[in-house]
Amino acid sequence: MTDGADTSTPQSGPRLGRLVTAMVTAFADDGSLDLDGVRRLATELVDDQANDALVVNGTTGESPTTTEDEKFATVTATLEAVGDRATIIAGVGSFDTAHTVRMARRAADVGAHALLVVTPYYSKPVQQGIEAHFRAVADATDLPVMVYDIPGRTGVPIAPETLVSLAEHPNIVAVKDAKGDIVSSSAVMAATDLDYYAGDDAITLPLLSVGGVGVVGTSTHFTGRGMRELIDAALANDWAHALEVHRRWLPAFTGVFAAPGCCMVKAGLELAGRGVGPVRLPMVAPDDAVVREFLAKVHTAAQG
Repeated sequence: MTDGADTSTPQSGPRLGRLVTAMVTAFADDGSLDLDGVRRLATELVDDQANDALVVNGTTGESPTTTEDEKFATVTATLEAVGDRATIIAGVGSFDTAHTVRMARRAADVGAHALLVVTPYYSKPVQQGIEAHFRAVADATDLPVMVYDIPGRTGVPIAPETLVSLAEHPNIVAVKDAKGDIVSSSAVMAATDLDYYAGDDAITLPLLSVGGVGVVGTSTHFTGRGMRELIDAALANDWAHALEVHRRWLPAFTGVFAAPGCCMVKAGLELAGRGVGPVRLPMVAPDDAVVREFLAKVHTAAQG
């Protein structure tokens, strides 16, 4: 696990890490949970792809179709595999505050290091409800909380004023930013101590340039070493090199979303000989041609 320092300097790093992958959940061929596959993939992402943190049970982990017991078995298996050298962030968000609080407490009980909490989705609460939701979850445990702002999926953005207010809570320490409004994000960073993570792989460099600390990635199942090079160059103020790395890897950063992220990652891992099983309906595997095109982009970028 990364250290607990509150600063975001290159020497100590943000408290939840810098290179974070939203990990897919391994299933057996029959669709059941594959805990050996979970451990294997977690180890690979940390040891081979240079991640210092993992999100478990995010949308990329197919959280809408896994049971609570499966979710926490996955957290436990990930902790067993890499919890001594990576921050394990448990996704616990839902549209029901009471359910999210229960999930947060269970995540703490099994030893998760931090929580990822998405804006309540579908019901589109007003900002007062959004703030009350996050505060209730943050009050439920002592774990640090990463707020997930993704209005394209939840139906409602977290307003800048709400984020500034939430930053006053000692347990709310970070934002996974998939809002697509870098001006708004920059203003919140200027007004708070929140650690901002790109929630879209391709905006990592732009976000770093205005004060972001890292990424919660999807393509980073394959592009981790390239993303690490980009982040390290930015932290060293070598913006020319960071831009070169960004441009080289950009086709892969965006190509992973030619299909839903969990589908592309799982199909790509299978074709790359790193298979972790199928997706569960309503997700379906993308066409092989789409996956091979993505993997070709990864290969081209890796060759420099």
